[in-house]
Amino acid sequence: MKFEPGVLLSRIATATEQLLGTAAGFDDADVRQPSLLPGWSRGHVLTHIARNADGGTRMLGWARTGVETPEYASMQARAEQIEAGSSRAATSLLADVRDSASRFADAYEVMPPEAWSHPLRWTSGKERPAFRVADARLTEVLVHHVDLRADFRPGHWPADFVEALIGDVVAAFSGRRGAPSLHLIASDTGAEYRLGVQVDACAVRAEQAQLLAWLLGRSDGVDSENDLPALPFLY
Repeated sequence: MKFEPGVLLSRIATATEQLLGTAAGFDDADVRQPSLLPGWSRGHVLTHIARNADGGTRMLGWARTGVETPEYASMQARAEQIEAGSSRAATSLLADVRDSASRFADAYEVMPPEAWSHPLRWTSGKERPAFRVADARLTEVLVHHVDLRADFRPGHWPADFVEALIGDVVAAFSGRRGAPSLHLIASDTGAEYRLGVQVDACAVRAEQAQLLAWLLGRSDGVDSENDLPALPFLY
């Protein structure tokens, strides 16, 4: 898919406003409740979303100026920041998500066209062009919105987002040793995906968004005539 900076920023802004609307409805007791992520409260998820925006802002600055500014100092520092921020009041969490998203948008808007192809190194060690910061931010906001365990569900994900991400997720699983043998069938679009050895592959059927949510560990709303295999955590 062609990278169109303005279009993608608009989509990130829309997804962010939806998430902020959900977070604005939480009180202090609500943000202490568990999220869909094991061991994380809603406060952890909201803090992570904010720190991810700051990490993206630093990466965009690196691409724009050429001065290396890593996404995070380390994975340990990332974890410590999330833990330290997770117990704040609901109003503080909301303000942090809003303000960090605004800083990200400001950094995004001043990116010169040529900077989007600048190679960057993520905390994982992988190198990718800067435009992947935009893709990653949209994914963070949409997927972690579901993790807040509120009214926003996988069915609310935009169809083109689902179509693009499920292809990436299937490819990521296929590149892993011991990937389960699956034949995924989207009941609403007719799309099919295969991974692993296809002899005796487990057929799994659901709407495309639910298939993606299941692959990401966010839903068990899929149908199969066989026992569903356990999937390794991917995102």
